[in-house]
Amino acid sequence: MQSKGQEAEPPRNRWLSGLRGNVLILGVVSFLNDAASEMIYPLLPIFLTAVLGAGPAALGVIEGIAESSASFLKMASGFLSDRVQRRKRWVVGGYVLSNAARPLIGLASTWTSVLVLRFVDRVGKGVRTSPRDALIAESTSPEFYGKAFGFHRAADHAGVVGPLLATLLLVFLHEDLRTVFILSVIPGILAVALLARGIKETRIAGPSSVHQEPLMIHQAWRDMPKTLRRFVVILFLFTLGNSSDAFLLLKAQQLGVSVTLIPVLWVVLHLVKMGSSLPAGIASDLWGRKGVILTGWAVYAFVYGAFSMAESPWQAWVLFAVYGLYFGLTEGAEKALIADLAPPRLQGSAFGLYHLTMGIGALPASLMFGWIWQEYGDVVAFGMGATLALAASLLLWRLPLKFQESSGKI
Repeated sequence: MQSKGQEAEPPRNRWLSGLRGNVLILGVVSFLNDAASEMIYPLLPIFLTAVLGAGPAALGVIEGIAESSASFLKMASGFLSDRVQRRKRWVVGGYVLSNAARPLIGLASTWTSVLVLRFVDRVGKGVRTSPRDALIAESTSPEFYGKAFGFHRAADHAGVVGPLLATLLLVFLHEDLRTVFILSVIPGILAVALLARGIKETRIAGPSSVHQEPLMIHQAWRDMPKTLRRFVVILFLFTLGNSSDAFLLLKAQQLGVSVTLIPVLWVVLHLVKMGSSLPAGIASDLWGRKGVILTGWAVYAFVYGAFSMAESPWQAWVLFAVYGLYFGLTEGAEKALIADLAPPRLQGSAFGLYHLTMGIGALPASLMFGWIWQEYGDVVAFGMGATLALAASLLLWRLPLKFQESSGKI
């Protein structure tokens, strides 16, 4: 909670009030790691199709398996970090694994090799993500949860310098994708070095009985409040229509956006994500999580519906910019909602359950989207995504979440 002295901070400091050392450091680490990742990800669909000769279905398999596998590990690592009452070792280990595997995509000769490397990269993400989110929550006062998670997402999206750097390298290297991928190791090393030296462990609140609980998904599910469980079920429905963004990049290319400009398009998306994440997180602290999340899901439905009808390159640019608002509105607010509802002793498990839910939906979402696109066309595929988003929005609207202004809770 803020003291009277903190409340009297000059206006120029209020955007950062309530953000502590771990949150700031994890933000910088995410910036560097995302810069490394984004040197590769926007170009991956083109690398798979143009260089390795794979199609939309293979892209769906790679992204679906990679993300879903990571999500199972997010559940396990979150629960284990609760039991051992340590977060840092999981966070550091996860970042090391990802930044060791990711640049090797530049050496891949088949799409199955890319699948393996993307899987290892996502294993690293699975190991670190839930303990990291729990560490952020434990390092922040409850009234600032939205701000803290919004700041972290904004810092992560500032990794937009990755696509910019990739664009410059593509120009000078004559569109040599492999070399660009390999050079992504540089910001990755910086991220790991800063994390290992700067992050501090936190004490996990709650009774020691957590140590006696078996590492079972159903046990974590049973211990969560009913409202949290209902929220993740609704989130699962939304996720079924939330396929990999790689399909949006593929659609943009088909609309006429050149290979060289694809990373710039990704930059536009990230700039909007970065600019909207912190204000949306603060808004969720002030006025409640549900309204912010519902607005974001409505934006998602609009973008997918519009992509189903898009016919020219300029529409891809506009829709990618609007799509960024969806991320800014939802990412921080959803995590703040999980932190609000979760028992303090099971913060890691709650975030693991949150990520697991999205991951379980990611595999069928990407596989289904890729198959429908290939068999029935992109209009039907994008229409399906919009419809599921609207259905989930209706269910969330009906979910009772009482906002308590005095405590900063939803």
